[in-house]
Amino acid sequence: MSEAAPRSPRRAPVERQRDPERTKAQLLEAAKVEFGAKGYAAARVSEIAARAGVNKQLISYYFGGKEGLYNALTTTMYDDYVAASDHDMPFAEVVRYFAQSGVRDHDLAKLFIWENLTDGAPDAVGVEGQRGFLQQQVEYVRARQAAGDFPADLDPAFLLVIFMAASSAALALPRVVRAVSGQDPDSAEFAEAYGDQLARLVGHLSVPRKR
Repeated sequence: MSEAAPRSPRRAPVERQRDPERTKAQLLEAAKVEFGAKGYAAARVSEIAARAGVNKQLISYYFGGKEGLYNALTTTMYDDYVAASDHDMPFAEVVRYFAQSGVRDHDLAKLFIWENLTDGAPDAVGVEGQRGFLQQQVEYVRARQAAGDFPADLDPAFLLVIFMAASSAALALPRVVRAVSGQDPDSAEFAEAYGDQLARLVGHLSVPRKR
């Protein structure tokens, strides 16, 4: 009886071996659109691959499958958000940035909302990543409180929830935005005006420095 031939190492499809970083970037960008539009459960790897213009086997090759791709995408998102929480930047400007981020990148903003809408679902993913990010953000807000950016009688955790809800308003309440402001919630004009109003609100919370 002849011995089975040894398996060769798993290889990426030939057409993409020469530029793996570009392929990964294309897949992440396509995944952001697909996950943002449908949420994790309804998203299809075949649609992501088709949007990226690559073989869907590359999702398994580079990311280990659908969940690995999702985790890679959200890790990048949370890393960017943490980096934006700059201690040297006025707190009002940080809030302005987050308020405008949902208009700048709807797909990421929708992905974040999907994670919360599917909380507790059997196939919910990204729970630990989001929890870790939010815990970091609470500590950031607490540090800004200690620096006098808002009064000591406000709870940093609840204040973070308030700011996040406010930052998601254009995406979660587009009909309300149109009715009360007369502006398009998807427009750069609305993002600028709304971010400015939130920044002003945060500025009013600032505790006067003692001389």
